[in-house]
Amino acid sequence: MQISTDCWRADHQADAASTAEWLAAKRAEEQTAAADWATQFDMPPLEGPEKILGWGERTRHQLVTRAYAALVTEGTWDEADWAQLEEQVRLLTRAGWWVDQREAEGTDLPELLEAADDRDRPTENPFR
Repeated sequence: MQISTDCWRADHQADAASTAEWLAAKRAEEQTAAADWATQFDMPPLEGPEKILGWGERTRHQLVTRAYAALVTEGTWDEADWAQLEEQVRLLTRAGWWVDQREAEGTDLPELLEAADDRDRPTENPFR
């Protein structure tokens, strides 16, 4: 049995709408988690174009969380090692830098932070 073009189009549009709703809900949940995490760990707000700030915040949260799991929980780092890395994380406030690192492995974070330049650290952290 072949479906008519109109029926296919209606089904496809309904699927696209439900996918968009699901994605919006997921992004909102991730944004809330990132904001709560930033508050809990005293992370400074990110800087950059308004349209990528949320993406940068979510990416920073996800990458730092992956790094903690890989380096401390599953790795050999202790809390003192992590505290030093966390201070470096606080200095990187350019949202675009975090977005650029979105595919990075957690174990790569120390090297990525080391390679970041002054453009990515626009100010000495005034929040600490």
